[in-house]
Amino acid sequence: MKHMLAAAFCLVAFPALASDDDIIKVQAAGDVATTMDRLEEAVTGAGATVFARVDHAAGAASVDMALEDEQLLIFGNPKLGTPAMQDDALAGLYLPLRVLVYKDGEGQVWLAYEDPDEMLDDLSIPDGAEYVKMMTGALAKLTSAAAGN
Repeated sequence: MKHMLAAAFCLVAFPALASDDDIIKVQAAGDVATTMDRLEEAVTGAGATVFARVDHAAGAASVDMALEDEQLLIFGNPKLGTPAMQDDALAGLYLPLRVLVYKDGEGQVWLAYEDPDEMLDDLSIPDGAEYVKMMTGALAKLTSAAAGN
């Protein structure tokens, strides 16, 4: 019974956790650092702002732990994010956007991000909002450019 209550609490307290269906993965050519460099260049070239580049593997190494190469880029464009937060302030939990570049256990490099339509689905965001379509298109274009395929 205790486990059922804990599971029910998790479903209520953490409804925004992404399922595998909500994550879009793009196979990349090259290593993580090169792919991330291409992504960062594509983002800044598109006029968006890079807020942070997080090297998870370096963080793990700093505490003597091993982790496959993995970096996260946090970026955004106020022209797209602000209308989402005007419609629902909780959109600020999901924005700015994030793309993870990582190497899987088989050595393949991937770019991964949460589908904006799914990410913002439980908020008071109008269905078919133009800014969500623009976020979706931008993420597809940016990750495709970074993939180098």
